[in-house]
Amino acid sequence: MNEPSLHLYTDSSPNGFKATIALEELGLPYRLHHVHIADGEHRHPDFLRLNPHGRIPVLEDRARGLVVFESAAILMYLAEQGNALLPSEPAARWETLTWLMFHAASVGPILGQRVHFEHFAQQPDSAAIERYRRLSDDLFAVLDQRLQGREWLAGDHYSIADIAHFGWLHIARIIDIDFSRHRHLDAWYARVAARPAVQRGVQLPEPATGP
Repeated sequence: MNEPSLHLYTDSSPNGFKATIALEELGLPYRLHHVHIADGEHRHPDFLRLNPHGRIPVLEDRARGLVVFESAAILMYLAEQGNALLPSEPAARWETLTWLMFHAASVGPILGQRVHFEHFAQQPDSAAIERYRRLSDDLFAVLDQRLQGREWLAGDHYSIADIAHFGWLHIARIIDIDFSRHRHLDAWYARVAARPAVQRGVQLPEPATGP
């Protein structure tokens, strides 16, 4: 069997799941490399040559001699390779990219800070916990409003914008961050979670178990 061109370096994390879901949705052949963050493998010189920031996921396209990191960039690269998940019509395309960047600039970072202060900070910081709970709930409200009367976040079809948001909301649900009162968002989450490729993607390289 020929070695696939695409090599994904990742761990079980919200950002990593975005890449595995996209690869599974597109049906692109790839080789998975499990980077065990808990064991410090993201700081190994071999990995830092791929991403000097030492973060997953990283996608290497050996046929093209390209390395792509940052989950939003990987989603865009894969969508173009698979000719799907990113509309070609200009209005829908930019709508998709806008909601992808909304996730990359706002939803992911804020939920990341909330998870840190609620679960990983060595010293409890009640002010920070309250701040990021409030900010994340504001984001849930924005997404809920967006999804009112809509099946997907952008355009008329499921896209990389949906995959990006699902990665973090999947982890939020695992660690009991409750967004169920936002009923449009909650229904969208159920639609995405029911997709077979999504169910496969969140098992790779292994399921997340929470903090």
